[in-house]
Amino acid sequence: MAAAESYPDDLRYHSEHDWARIEGDEAVLGVTWFAQDALGELVHYEPPEDGSDVSRGASYGEVESVKAVSDVIAPLSGTIVAVNTKVVDEPETVNTDPYGEGWLVRIKLSTPSEVDELMDADAYRKFVAEQ
Repeated sequence: MAAAESYPDDLRYHSEHDWARIEGDEAVLGVTWFAQDALGELVHYEPPEDGSDVSRGASYGEVESVKAVSDVIAPLSGTIVAVNTKVVDEPETVNTDPYGEGWLVRIKLSTPSEVDELMDADAYRKFVAEQ
């Protein structure tokens, strides 16, 4: 069963419907409820390799649903320090818990000031309402 629509206040959001949870000099990244709802049930997640670099606004992996294959866009730049293997094995976890067990990667931030360019939850809710 899909998760209920939500946009947690402790996260920062990117216009490509990705979220970031900032934890010191690292961030956990994933796709928002809006993104997983638009995609439908996820059936495959192609993650980046541990240790690879990601750039804000660039693709760092792919998710495949019953509807389409979509790039996952990095909301922040950094180096991959962990990949969520649960989502690799069970991609539908993103549909049921996009902000918890459905996270995609953890990065070490290379440009922490980029966080200031992301939307807070209120701004993202307004952005989604206009979609």
